[in-house]
Amino acid sequence: MSGAPDTWPLSAHDAARIAGVSERTIRRAIARGGLPATKHAGVYFIYIYYLVRYRSRGVDHDIPAPRPVLSALPSLPASLIGRAEECAAARGLVLRNGVRLVTLTGPGGVGKTSLALQIATEIAGVFHDGAFFVDLSAVRDARLVLPGIAQAIGVRHTGQRALEETIVTFLGARELLLVLDNCEQVIEAAPQIAALIAACPALHILATSRIPLRLRSEYRLVVEPLPVPTSALQPADVLAQSDAIRLFLERARAVYPALATTDRDLQTIASICQRLDGLPLAIELAAAWSELLTPQELLAQLSDRMRRPGGGPRDLPDRQRTVWETIAWSYDLLATAEQDLFRHLAVFVDRFDLDAAIAIAGLPSGTALE
Repeated sequence: MSGAPDTWPLSAHDAARIAGVSERTIRRAIARGGLPATKHAGVYFIYIYYLVRYRSRGVDHDIPAPRPVLSALPSLPASLIGRAEECAAARGLVLRNGVRLVTLTGPGGVGKTSLALQIATEIAGVFHDGAFFVDLSAVRDARLVLPGIAQAIGVRHTGQRALEETIVTFLGARELLLVLDNCEQVIEAAPQIAALIAACPALHILATSRIPLRLRSEYRLVVEPLPVPTSALQPADVLAQSDAIRLFLERARAVYPALATTDRDLQTIASICQRLDGLPLAIELAAAWSELLTPQELLAQLSDRMRRPGGGPRDLPDRQRTVWETIAWSYDLLATAEQDLFRHLAVFVDRFDLDAAIAIAGLPSGTALE
């Protein structure tokens, strides 16, 4: 039950919050059979399809059985580790009444695409006309965003009228979820996205971007790096529960299934994850060297190894083959003045406040937030 794409474990409290009713109403609906659910270890497993239909129809109406959904979502290349809270928050937000656009923001390599795909896969059944994925990572011209959307949803443009009009006509009142991935380099297309939302009343968009789209209809969720152990000297059984360490071990064993770890190894892996600030992409790239390097050797050579090309999986985009390329991708998207600012800020080795940044960069008073 828990592995089905249309389900996720919900408490009665969370189900009530998503449906916009009281917890007592949810429990009564389940007891009367108006809201299909099963219970395991005190947690209700509720079909998302049923919950959303219940939200709009109420307990006294019959709820139809799920129907096949047409979707075009790529499969996740690997399991998602350590994102249960983020998934729950994003699902609830995407399904909230009145919310049409949700943007997952965060630094490169933090796992925005994987999180968006996981969420879209889980809730595709909610949307009558399915869910579709638009990869914008190779698009640098904002004028090519609409053609990318058209291709993803199967719209043929004859050229007899504007493409935006063709897409709007096709979507009409269709109820679907559109995943727009890697919007940061085509941020100028944001007004076009807003126009689609305004013209298509049942269109919902889940976007990923290193920067917000800054639209009035936008709701933002910041995707943070994975938490890392506060100390690498904690007991091994405590370290083994860390999501960052679990990610490292899973990816390491994918390339070296015979990998066995001692308590000292786990402590070293904890130090690696700390050094990488819990960034999932960086952890995965480090783990890829496990066939050749012990954790201790990896930690010793970490700074150099992470910059070498060719270390990451070949099915990753070029911009994510190394941590250096991921940083360079973001840096190249900045304006010249912003690049100059980051070069000044490079003198800091840890966190810094706004006053320190203003002082080191020599910014005029009142311009720091421009």
